[in-house]
Amino acid sequence: MKRAVLVMAVSAALAGCALAPRYAVPRVETPARYDGVWLPATPADLQPRGEWWRVYGDPQLDGLEHQLLRDSPELAVASARYDEARALATEASAGLFPTVGAAGLATTDRQSDNRPLRSASQTARYRDYLFGLRASYEIDLWGRVRSQATAGRAFAAASQADVEAARLSLTTELASEYLALAGVDAELRLLVDTVHAYEQALRLASARHDGGLASGLEVARAQTQLQATAAQLTDVTSRRQLLSHAIARLVGAPASGFVIQPIATLPVVPAIPPGIPSTLAQRRPDIAAAERRVALANAQVGVARAAFFPKLTLSALAGYESTAGDGLFAAPNRLWAVGPSAALLLFDAGARRAEVLRARAALEESAGRYRGSVLGAFREIEDSLSQLHLLADEQRQQGAATDAARQALDLATQRYESGAVSYLDVVVAQTTALQTERGLLAIDVRRLSASVQLIRGLGGSWTDADASLTSR
Repeated sequence: MKRAVLVMAVSAALAGCALAPRYAVPRVETPARYDGVWLPATPADLQPRGEWWRVYGDPQLDGLEHQLLRDSPELAVASARYDEARALATEASAGLFPTVGAAGLATTDRQSDNRPLRSASQTARYRDYLFGLRASYEIDLWGRVRSQATAGRAFAAASQADVEAARLSLTTELASEYLALAGVDAELRLLVDTVHAYEQALRLASARHDGGLASGLEVARAQTQLQATAAQLTDVTSRRQLLSHAIARLVGAPASGFVIQPIATLPVVPAIPPGIPSTLAQRRPDIAAAERRVALANAQVGVARAAFFPKLTLSALAGYESTAGDGLFAAPNRLWAVGPSAALLLFDAGARRAEVLRARAALEESAGRYRGSVLGAFREIEDSLSQLHLLADEQRQQGAATDAARQALDLATQRYESGAVSYLDVVVAQTTALQTERGLLAIDVRRLSASVQLIRGLGGSWTDADASLTSR
């Protein structure tokens, strides 16, 4: 008994050994602030993001986002995977503790008359009653079990980050689709007004033709312009249906019967504060998931290396055994056993060495993926910022072109009514005005889409409150 206690004490002292490499987050050179003063960045992926989509001020979008969070099948899949990962982490951590079991039996046995070394005094038939408790504990000398537990926790944390990544990805995708739909609705209103204007122009050309002031060619041109614009109206209506169906899929609703009310006004692009701190990007759940997978791979290297060393298990058994059921738990029927056992694989044709090489390669791969995720995140943010700035300039330029095209159309229509120009000048002015109007709407939608992508790149929103959270 004293020897067993000594073994346990020595084993506990040696259990501090671990074969996993010392973990460190892979280094990636990153800016501390975008477009401004440099600030130190600290991880903040667990900070709350809130309902970032409210910056667009659209109640219908708010309702759709809540429906997505409640009914999205993709989000349900990610949540189920996280639950599975948590269960696996609990299972891996259970190896850090002893296992205890109970067993009992009551059998009637008959010995063979010809059993070797059987004495004449032994009976042929006897009963055996047994009840006992058995405990076993793997003495984690080389950190194998602790590395498995660490890997399990890292896997669960990565799965939790995957849920947040799915939530952010789906909500931003929905916002992008909804804002595109708002642009389509604005385009529909423009085309409807344009069709009405072209109908008036056709009536004017027809009246002039009836009065002998215009040729049939001018009437044909007016009809062509009207029908071509009506065809564009039908095409945009078809695009609206496709966007509506895409949104229905995102929010977990069947496309048939799903209705989104026409969006009356195009939302305004939220104001972006100057000098966005890169600390906001540290909230990105995809970066957090990539980092935790590096920790997972690092722990698995320790598991692979521990396979080269003996597996030491301490077992204990205590109970009662008797050939009679009555009085089974009497003191003379007690039994116990305690002691260590060791097992070591001596030859495996290089399988363990190959597993260590595989684990180290997986660690390098996960570290590379992490660095790629960080660099990709900063690229996405810089892309969105540059797009927002350049599109703002383009919007001003396109707005000036649109104003000029409207003036040109008014002048061409007036001059045609007075007979100073042909209807061809009106057609050219109409086409140019419509193209510039639609171009201006397209730029507005692209700016809104870039703002959503910036929010996604920053891990959710960019408000002053968000910045203060990550700078604590």
